[in-house]
Amino acid sequence: MNPGFWAMGGYAVYVWPAYALGLAVLAWNWLVPEAHRRALLRRLDEDHEETRGIGT
Repeated sequence: MNPGFWAMGGYAVYVWPAYALGLAVLAWNWLVPEAHRRALLRRLDEDHEETRGIGT
């Protein structure tokens, strides 16, 4: 690949960190809700197990 592409005409110091920050935000927006969803499902499953044991 052309070395000029990676240098971005001298603007690489601004462009590549912007790409990295954008990807970090996208990852955060996927990982945090996923972790919350898993915690909620785990908590609901535990609550369900507790209430199921009370009636029997």
